Parts: sequence; structure tokens; C-alpha cells
Amino acid sequence: MTISTDDAWQELIGISADPPDMRDKCEQCKRPVVVCWCSALPQPPLAVDSQIVILQHPAEEKRSLRTAHMLQLGLQPGKCVVYKGKRFPNTRHSAELQHLLDSPQTLLLYPSKESVPLENIDRSAGPYNLVLIDGTWPQAKAIYASSPALHRLRQVKLIAVGISDYIIRTQPTEGCLSTLETAAQCLAVLESQPELRQLLVRPLHALCKYQLDNGAVEHQSKEFLMKTNQYPKPIGKRLSRLLNYSNAVPLEQQSHSQERDS
Repeated sequence: MTISTDDAWQELIGISADPPDMRDKCEQCKRPVVVCWCSALPQPPLAVDSQIVILQHPAEEKRSLRTAHMLQLGLQPGKCVVYKGKRFPNTRHSAELQHLLDSPQTLLLYPSKESVPLENIDRSAGPYNLVLIDGTWPQAKAIYASSPALHRLRQVKLIAVGISDYIIRTQPTEGCLSTLETAAQCLAVLESQPELRQLLVRPLHALCKYQLDNGAVEHQSKEFLMKTNQYPKPIGKRLSRLLNYSNAVPLEQQSHSQERDS
């Protein structure tokens, strides 16, 4: 059978530019079913008085192992809201974000000379809205610098953070936490419920366990590898600045609201 040029052309333009996704995906977490972590989510989603407001750099959408979505699904609807952008607020954001940033009940987790320990905040004056910046440290600094509305917020910091459970990602320094871990630790403090951190971080444990069971290896921080002479690459200027900052500034004054470079 002879196929005409027109028929061949019509058949060609009917082919999708994107390859079909043949794997079944979970309707809730949108991950392939085989790596779904929804069974580890709190059931039912946790009810809290505080609200987490995540200001997310657009580059975070490209990451395959994001944790902010775990937080959204682990809490009751509306208790974790995510806004995307490089400057906040902007014309694409709803009036609700401006209202949150204008509220005296809104706190920003960010390192500065004015930051006070979250543990010292008067919890009886709550509930609070807690703003986290989701991005690498350079991205977070850029967002803060370009968002005057954030400068007016009361700034807080975490004192006791511990070591990240996100063991399949290489963190730049000791004490860096994922967005999920940071928010969970903050909620545990604001809600006076220490168990909240463990409950909210369970999906991350499930994700890491699956990856480790299927060939992934546990990662140490770049800071640890350099201190033990195991870091295989030259130290770039950005990492050098971050490490100098980590060594010069007490752990409790460092920002823990960003997911770090892998």
C-alpha cells in the first residue's frame, strides 16, 4: 500500500512531542505507585492551629524529591499553603498572601541579627502564621532581598534542629534540614506537641527507605566530607562562603527553611 506525502505528514504531526508516561501514578502524591509514600502520611491529616506559608522558588518544581508536598498532605487542608515566585508578593499572587504578610501574627523563619528563638515566642498569643522560604540558600537570600514585605515580619530561628533525616541527599553543612523537617520542627514548638515532627516526617523516612533498598546510598554532608578529606571535587566559591558562614555563625542562627542542593 502506498502512503501519500499528505497522509504521512498528518500522521507525523499527530505524534505527541512528549513520550507517554506508562507508569501508573498515585492520584494524591502524583508519584509512580511503586514509589508512593502516601501510606506513611498521618491518617487523618493532622489538625493544628498554626499555618505554614511556603514561599517557593520556581526551581524547586524541577526537583524530583520535593518535601513541601508531604507537608501539605500531612496537615488538614489550608494549614500549609505554597506560593511560587522570586519576589513576594507579586501580581500573580492572591490577596490572601498580602493579608498574611500584613498580619501581626505572621513570623518569618530567617537568620538575621533580629531573629529570636522560636522557642521563646509567646505561644499563648498565637496561633501564628510561619513563613518559610523554599529554595537553596542563594535562592532564599535573593528572594528575601527582593521582597521588602518580608523585611517587616518578625524573624525567628530554631535552636535545636539535629541532623537531617533526608539521608539520600547531600546537604552542604551539618544541621541543614529539608522544608518538611523544618516545618515539622517549627510546628512541634508552636503547637507544644513534640510528637508532630515524627508524625509529619514519616513519609520522608518511607521515601529514603525505598531508595536505599533499591541501590541508593546514605549521604554525608559536604561539610563532613571535607572535614574528613573525602570530598571529591574542588570547593567552589559559593560552597566556601556557605561553609565559612556555617563555621562563623552558631547553628541556631543559620537558616533551616530551605531544601539544599543535592
